[in-house]
Amino acid sequence: MSYEMIVLDLDDTLLLNNGKISKANKNTLKLAQEKGVKVVLASGRPTFAIKNIADELELEKYGGYILSYNGSRIVDYKTKEVLYEIDLTKEQVEKLYDLSIKYENFIHTYDGDYILTCHDNPYTYIESEITGMKIKMCEDFKASLPEKCVKVIMLQSPNHLKEVEEMLKSQIKDKMTMSITKPYFLEFMNKEVDKSKSILRLCEKLNIDIKNVIAIGDSYNDISMVEVAGLGVAMENGVEEIKKIADYVTDTNENDGVAKVIEKYILN
Repeated sequence: MSYEMIVLDLDDTLLLNNGKISKANKNTLKLAQEKGVKVVLASGRPTFAIKNIADELELEKYGGYILSYNGSRIVDYKTKEVLYEIDLTKEQVEKLYDLSIKYENFIHTYDGDYILTCHDNPYTYIESEITGMKIKMCEDFKASLPEKCVKVIMLQSPNHLKEVEEMLKSQIKDKMTMSITKPYFLEFMNKEVDKSKSILRLCEKLNIDIKNVIAIGDSYNDISMVEVAGLGVAMENGVEEIKKIADYVTDTNENDGVAKVIEKYILN
């Protein structure tokens, strides 16, 4: 099989636990791009928080792509053109705020390159550290909402958040997508947002058969893309649910799991 595209989750997949790219991952991705393989960074992170990784991997030079916010934005990193975008409605965001108060969760969204919240909480600071985005505090969350809200995150301790996820299923239903991306992040997006759907959109634009795509991930929001790809790969450090449906389980993010997939299926 000659693979034409490799789609990579970032945190706990491509990146080490310290947020850096290992030398082996960086070198193999450069070699893959030199062979003409398109590299796509697919993450729940905002676009702003992926740019430095895209720059380090030279996606502009080789014509790579960013799928940010779990696929609600598709960006051609060479031209910086946004090829696809979809958002929550203001009414949906306001409802999520009310639910966050009811179920005693913190909440934040994004305003440009800032994280917007009305709650001073430790979990939003974790998001700020991960993304490099500054926090904008507000007194009235609803009144401070930007014109476009791509994603909302409820934040709390992992056990509490799992309980809230179960309680919200009947209220959210098919109105929005809801997924835990980190144990203390419960994310909400437009119901059409899904990494697999955006990968299929990009494949159609580039005339690439999904069978010729490798997708690698570790968490619940990666399951759909691992299922749809020609070769779906789970990280050894991933959740059991993704390892069960993957075609192949590679090594951990700390042991160059991504590089080992590239060496096995692209470079060899």
